[in-house]
Amino acid sequence: MSTIEQTADTRQSRLENSLLYENWLLLRKNKSAMLGLFIIVIFILVAVFAPLLATHDPIAQNIDLRLSRPMENGYILGSDDFGRDLYSRIIYGARISLMIGTITVSIGLVFGVFLGLIAGYYGGVFDILIMRLIDIMLAFPYILLALVIVATLGPSLRNAMIAIGIVGIPRYARIVRSSVLAEKESDYIIVERSLGASNFELMFKSILPNCLSPIIVQATLGYAGAILSSAALSFLGMGTQPPTPEWGLMLSSAKQFVASAWWVVTFPGVAILISVLGFNLFGDGLRDVLDPRLKE
Repeated sequence: MSTIEQTADTRQSRLENSLLYENWLLLRKNKSAMLGLFIIVIFILVAVFAPLLATHDPIAQNIDLRLSRPMENGYILGSDDFGRDLYSRIIYGARISLMIGTITVSIGLVFGVFLGLIAGYYGGVFDILIMRLIDIMLAFPYILLALVIVATLGPSLRNAMIAIGIVGIPRYARIVRSSVLAEKESDYIIVERSLGASNFELMFKSILPNCLSPIIVQATLGYAGAILSSAALSFLGMGTQPPTPEWGLMLSSAKQFVASAWWVVTFPGVAILISVLGFNLFGDGLRDVLDPRLKE
């Protein structure tokens, strides 16, 4: 590598570091985003250290102590209709939700970004075929399409994650396509193409890095949507199956005790509410920081 190229790379690295630091300073000023980040960090720590935080085996049953009230019989948040510790099940449920969010967002990102890049960069027949497929998927309500996919594959946690990941593909594909359409006619792309850069280099090394901001925001918001969708599928009996400690499944099995044992329904619902709120707050904060139109 020549001295000129090394100098250019050094300047680019310094620019990127300065931009990251500037964005971090802007993000720190956003109180709601910081609250969301705090909730996410706590959520991750709870999921990672679940075996240390839990006081009971989350699937161990004790029928004699069923529906114990909070702080009764050694149960911090009470017990469910099978005598299982509600606190420990919620703690382990964070681990399940974190896994669901990671896998489903990864599926949507990989396939959505690839399809969006192809459609936006090549255009023509590729764009027409891909975007019509996306339009067909968007014609179905989000949860209905997920239900159809899970019903086809069979009810299970794995199939629920696949379904939620698939129905999330159109969002990423449309965001990436619109960003690619705006970037591919830029002066720097024209210069690189005239210098002999291949389509692969232009797509993945030049255009895609400049499209990361909206993708990151959508991925953060997609995490919240994945947790909520998984809970909905489990509530309907099409997602996680018993006795897995998953928040939506806990709500489903406890709905008959809404009047007689409020804690069985309330605490899993609060866990879903707080985790989804955290990702939404952080995602909104990221959008405010990374969207140049909102900075003006």
